[in-house]
Amino acid sequence: MKKLQFESLVISDLEGESFGHPSHSHTYYEMVYVLKGNGNHHINNIILPYKCGDLFLISPDDQHYFEYNKYSRLIFIKFTDDYFKGNKHLSPDSFAMNSPENVMRKQVLKEKKLIFSEPCKTILKKTIENILSYNCRKDVSTSPIVFYQILSIFGLIKEATSKMDIRLDVGLQNKEDVISYIHQNIYQPETIRIKNIAYHFNISPTYFSAYFKRNFEVSYRDYINDYGMALIERRMESGQNTIKQIAYEFGFTDESHLSHYFKNKKSKTLGSYKNKSRSLA
Repeated sequence: MKKLQFESLVISDLEGESFGHPSHSHTYYEMVYVLKGNGNHHINNIILPYKCGDLFLISPDDQHYFEYNKYSRLIFIKFTDDYFKGNKHLSPDSFAMNSPENVMRKQVLKEKKLIFSEPCKTILKKTIENILSYNCRKDVSTSPIVFYQILSIFGLIKEATSKMDIRLDVGLQNKEDVISYIHQNIYQPETIRIKNIAYHFNISPTYFSAYFKRNFEVSYRDYINDYGMALIERRMESGQNTIKQIAYEFGFTDESHLSHYFKNKKSKTLGSYKNKSRSLA
């Protein structure tokens, strides 16, 4: 069962003797703070015990439910992708590199509990209480006050993971990894689209192009086009592949699509290039 959410932000308060919901996934992100009680949190076939003061991060497609051992009160902060996009003007630049959504998807945070030491533990509890106090307002999803409170939770998460030696920024430390990934996936165009490669390396898609240009001194689009063209030329020079085979290998719809692309980039036809390559053989 997948639960839907259409509002960009929803704050809810669940209190009782049992959770009352079967294992389920979402179309949204969910932070769950334990205000009272204890029991077990089942997530992706992993069981994590919970107690007062614990915080759990759940992303879309995670399967989870709570098993109460004792009367519990859980606070749910649920937001969609649009919540942080809609408040982008309020977000710090650091979130361009590692967005809250990417933090929420970190697999390691599903496998172990976050440990908050003082004063972070008390600050987290007060922050949750602040958000609950404001939840009576109709403009909760557009409120800068609530937004900054939620951002502060991610600040606390960052500090907790740092003390637990959990890296949230893994992926972009080595530039060669980015180039290697491109070279390995150049034959699968969908894989190296900006939104997909950015997700793979845990970076905001809106920031990826600027990151690439700054680190490699060439635009991402130009690099992909130039590298792909160099490989196509090598195929032509080898004489081992037909134009149809090359088109298929590089994800073009047909020979005509490849020929048009080649002529647009090189100002010459594939046929003339192939004939030239043969004459040099």
